[in-house]
Amino acid sequence: MYLYRAVDSQGNTLEFLLSPTRDAEAAKRFFLKALGTSVPYADIVGEKVVQPIPQASWLAPRVINVDKNAAYPKAIAELKVAGVLPQHVELRQVKYLNNLIEQDHRFIKRLTKPGMGFFSFATAERTLQGYEVMNMIRKGQIRGVGKGDILSQVAFISRLFGLAA
Repeated sequence: MYLYRAVDSQGNTLEFLLSPTRDAEAAKRFFLKALGTSVPYADIVGEKVVQPIPQASWLAPRVINVDKNAAYPKAIAELKVAGVLPQHVELRQVKYLNNLIEQDHRFIKRLTKPGMGFFSFATAERTLQGYEVMNMIRKGQIRGVGKGDILSQVAFISRLFGLAA
């Protein structure tokens, strides 16, 4: 299984997707989710967009940094042809520019390695969602919960689950 992750230039987690495959279709599905274009995946048929995309609802990134997987250029090209991404978006497959994502990903790896894998895709997906959300809370990506402020993080989780703190 493959965990796709999108991180902005400040290190904030934007989106993640667990996929059983690492091909152009999975990459395209992840980019659609990460871009938040509100275009359902099924609405892109072949290379044409079936319904118009509300361009005002999102901002296209200037640059997308990825690793050297061959599926990314194909997926980005298909999204550009379909009109989901503007033509000016640059795809960079430079080894060292991907370090921000890899460093952020190490916290997730640290939690999953001792578990020695998952028994099913559904279990892996639910567990990784929890890991990602906890990582986002730890990084201070929740309004009113500061980075490194353990007390406010504990209070937030207590309010979230209705626990007595």
